[in-house]
This record gives sequence, C-alpha cells and structure tokens, in this order.
Amino acid sequence: MDYYNKILDIMIDKNATDVFLRVGSNLRGRINTLVEVIEDKPITEELMNKIVDSITDDIGKERLKVNRACEFTHWHYSYPEKDRFRFRVGVFYQRNTPAIVVRKIDLDIPDFEKLHLPIELLKKLSNERRGIVLLTGITGSGKSTTIASMMQYINNNIKRHVLTVEEPIEFTFKDKMAVINQREIGIDVGSYEDALKQFALHSPDVIYIGNIRDEETCHAALTAAETGVLVFSTLHTVNATLTVERIVNFFPPHQHSLITDQLSFLLKGVISQRLLPKADGSGLIPAYEAMVLSPSVSRLIRENKIWEIPKYMAEGDIYGMTTFQQCLIELVETGKITVEVALEYSDKREELELALRSQGLM
Repeated sequence: MDYYNKILDIMIDKNATDVFLRVGSNLRGRINTLVEVIEDKPITEELMNKIVDSITDDIGKERLKVNRACEFTHWHYSYPEKDRFRFRVGVFYQRNTPAIVVRKIDLDIPDFEKLHLPIELLKKLSNERRGIVLLTGITGSGKSTTIASMMQYINNNIKRHVLTVEEPIEFTFKDKMAVINQREIGIDVGSYEDALKQFALHSPDVIYIGNIRDEETCHAALTAAETGVLVFSTLHTVNATLTVERIVNFFPPHQHSLITDQLSFLLKGVISQRLLPKADGSGLIPAYEAMVLSPSVSRLIRENKIWEIPKYMAEGDIYGMTTFQQCLIELVETGKITVEVALEYSDKREELELALRSQGLM
C-alpha cells in the first residue's frame, strides 16, 4: 500500500490524469494526452499482486475472481499537503497478470464558464423537463466532468430530485436546491437494468445513467424519458450523427422505425467533445460538436435521414448547434490550439485544411 500511495503522490505532483501499472513495465502516466514514463523502474508481478490485494475490498476481490476485472473509487491524502483527492481505479487481467489504470477525479466541479463549452446551451438542456441529453466522446474526453457540471447547475438552481446510477460513483454532491441520490452498481444496486426498473418507485425528476451500453439500458432510458423524466447519459461515440446511429442500432431492424420516432421528440441534445492540447502547452481545452432537436433535426431523425444532420448543424447556430469543424476553426482563429493539432483531431482533415487556407489561417 505504501508503494501505491507513492504512485498517487507522483501522479498528483506531475499532474497526470491517469497512471498505468503493468507487470514488467515502467510506471507510466498520461500528461496532456501523452502517455509518458514517470518512474524508470519495472513493476514486478509480486509487487503488482501486493498492490491489488491491498487496494481491493472483499467485493472487489470477488468481482476480480469472477469477471477478471473490477472498478471502484477511493480517497487519498497527499502528503505533506494533506489535500484530499479522489481516484477511479480499474483492475483487470492482461496476459494472465493483473494490470491497473488509475484516473484522478477533479473534486472541484467546474461551473459552465470554466468548461469552455456553450454556456447557454448547457443551461437550456439542464432546464429541460423531460427527454434525453447525451454527452459523448472517447474515454478521457471530459464527459463525466461536463455531466457533473450540469448536475451541479440543477442542484444550485432547480428544486428537483436527481437520481444517479453509476459504475462507479465519481463526483459526489451535497444537496442544495435539489436532492441528489447516487447509487453505485454492485454496492447499492445489482445492475443498470435493476436500477432503472426501480426508478418509478423513487419519484425522480432527473436521472443520470453512467453509460448506455446495450439495448436494455437504452430502452429503459427512452421509457423513463417518455414518462416525463429528464435523462442524462454518456456514450463512447465520437460525434452526434454516430450517436443517433448507435442508439438506433442497439435495437433489431424491425424496431428502427419506432426508435427513430421516439428519438425525434425525446432526444433533446447531443454534445460530443474531445480534449485537445492548448497552443501554449498549459493544458487541455475541449473541442465540441453540439446537436439540438430543432424542427429540421427532428424531421431527419424521424425519417431516418441521419446522414443529412451535419448540414443542418452547420447552419443551426440560432439553436446553439455547431460542428467539430466549425469549433476547430474557431479555436485556431483565437489562438487556443495550433493548426497542426486541429488537423490531427479533425474527422475531415482535407476539408478542414481547405477551410483554414480560405480564411488565411495556414
């Protein structure tokens, strides 16, 4: 445990968002999106087994035995500063030996101004009475932080009951104007499906589902939204149109028409985000894409013409919509990211290059 605590202190000192422990490999950390060696000393199998044994409780050990993987969160005090930090830990097996990935959770839930995301759109979506709001992006793109910020906005401003179902719980809240109950899979409830079957008994106004990953969870989210609940969740999709396609494809083909009908009035918004290195090297900044349920977008979803949505997003700034390309151009124009970073993270590199050249930005 002493070595594990030392790892967490190194992580805090170097401002790494993640650390990676693997048998036979040096300790590595993710710093400004890059995975770098942070301690030049290979981790032995004996040491790894000791770490796993010391940080997993009885429930974690049982999950590891049955599933060969487990996730949990814990607190840590950094010495000598005595600052309190929270971490999300994933333990799993690879090549028949344990491996660990630790992520640092920022305890200071940022307000909308600090997120560098569209403030008015986030407020509008947080104030919806019912429907589904999705935050999407790859792992480590800031989805959980944005969701936490929206939950905190509701907590600060609206008298509602918020019920979260998470695996594991990351950000924690203190009741203000809202009351927030947080349930953790494996501890407070058996599964997402079990929690969502029970939600009607708990009178929620807002539900946060940690991740939509299958047909059952998606169906439960749609059902909750239809009954008058505002549902927030995340998906590991990289843009708005792929998000709609992913939801539709959770279901068998004979149900696609029904699902697109539901989404055409329930899907209030999709915000897809990616974290990019800042031009001055001081950290990361989000690039985002925002889709809102405008009349045109609603019609395209209902008619299953999802491939046409980006065109309307590019022209839908009146609704708060924008595409990744538009956001990347703005970030370059304002000097927040370099041209090279914009091109690297663009889904349409050649199209972006032409746009940047036409505006004299490269």
